[in-house]
Amino acid sequence: MTSPQPLAGLRVVEFSHMVMGPTCGLILADLGADVIKVEPMGEGDNTRRLSGSGAGFFPAFNRNKRSLGVDLKSPEGLAFVKRLISTADVVTENFRPGALDALGLGAEALRAEHPRLIHCALKGFLTGPYEHRTALDEVVQMMGGLAYMTGPTGRPLRAGASVNDIMGGMFAVIGILAAVQERHRTGLGKSIKSGLFENNMLLMAAHMMQFAVTGKPANPMPERLQAWAVYDVFETRDGGQIFLGVVSDGQWATFCTEFGLDDLKTDPLLQSNRNRVDNRDRYMPRLRALLATHNKADLLATAERLGLPFAPINRPQDMFDDPHLNHPGAMVEVTLPDGRKARVPALPLEWGEDRFGLRLDIPAAGEHSRAIATELGYAPADIDALIARGKLQG
Repeated sequence: MTSPQPLAGLRVVEFSHMVMGPTCGLILADLGADVIKVEPMGEGDNTRRLSGSGAGFFPAFNRNKRSLGVDLKSPEGLAFVKRLISTADVVTENFRPGALDALGLGAEALRAEHPRLIHCALKGFLTGPYEHRTALDEVVQMMGGLAYMTGPTGRPLRAGASVNDIMGGMFAVIGILAAVQERHRTGLGKSIKSGLFENNMLLMAAHMMQFAVTGKPANPMPERLQAWAVYDVFETRDGGQIFLGVVSDGQWATFCTEFGLDDLKTDPLLQSNRNRVDNRDRYMPRLRALLATHNKADLLATAERLGLPFAPINRPQDMFDDPHLNHPGAMVEVTLPDGRKARVPALPLEWGEDRFGLRLDIPAAGEHSRAIATELGYAPADIDALIARGKLQG
C-alpha cells in the first residue's frame, strides 16, 4: 500500500533494543524516514528472541526499518558504521551509559566530527544523581509512584503495558523533530536525551499537584475518590462487564430518565456532580443491582445511543476482531519470522485522509546490509570480502 512519507529524505541510524529506542525509530520510520537498524552479526538484536511478555516486542516496533548486520568490534565494521553515520541526519541509541562511547560512537565524538548530526540518547534517567543507574519500565514505575497508584494499597502493580518505554520513544521523536527544525535556522545539530524516569514523572505530575493543591495524598486508583459520580465497572446479567461513565449533570438526567430513576434525578442531594461524588453510597448499590439485570450487549447499545462514555472490558487478543480497529488503515499487516501474517495497530495519527502504513516488512537480521554497503559506495568485491571475513552480514 502507499503511505504518506512526510519525513522522506531523513536518514536515521538506530542503535537500539527492547522497546524505548525501537519505538522512537518506528515512529520516524512510519513517517517516512530511512531508519537503519544496526544489529550484531548473526541472529541480530537479542529482542528478536525474547519469549513470554517480550515475544511481541520486535514485531511490534521494527517495521519500516532496514537492518544492517555488522561487527562493530572489528576495525572494518566500525569504519563501515562511521561511514554510514557520515550520511545520516540522526543517530539514536538506548544502550547502557557509555557503551557506544567506548567505540568512539558517543554523542560528543560524533557531533564533533559531524556538527549537523542530531544525536538522541534514550536513557533510564536524565542528568542527575541516578543517571548511571540501569532502568526498566518496572523500575521507574515502582520508584516514581505509578505502580503505587495502579495497585491497591500494599500491592504496587505495574501498568499493563510498557507505557514509559513507548512514551519515552515518543518524546525522543518530539525532541528530534524540534532539533531538525532548529537545524533549518542554525545549520547545527543537537544532542538530545529522553528519560524513562522523567517520562514516568510527567505521568505522575497531576497526582503530585493534587497533593500540592489539597494537602492530601492521592490514593491508589482502586481506592481513589473519583472526580465523577459514576465512573465504574459494572457486572451484567449474562456474566459480562462494562465500564460506564456518567460525568455531567446532563448525562445524569439522561441516565436517570432512561432507567426510570426519577427519584434520583430529583433528589436534592444529587443535583450536582460534586454532590453525587459525596453521596455515592446513596445510589451506587442501587445502580449496580439495576444494571446487573441487563445483558451486556443491550447496555452497550443503550450507552451508545445516550452518548454516555462506555466500554466493554476487552482483552488484547479480542482487539483483532474489533470493528473500529479493523477499519481500513487502522492496522498494518506484517510478516512474522515463521512466515505467518499478523496485523498490528498503526500509528495513532491521520495525515489528511491517510494513515501511516507499511513500506518495509519486519526485516530479517542484516537483511539490507549489502544494499546499504552499495549505497555507501563500497565496490562489489569489497562487500564480498567484508562478508567473507564475517565483518558484514551477507
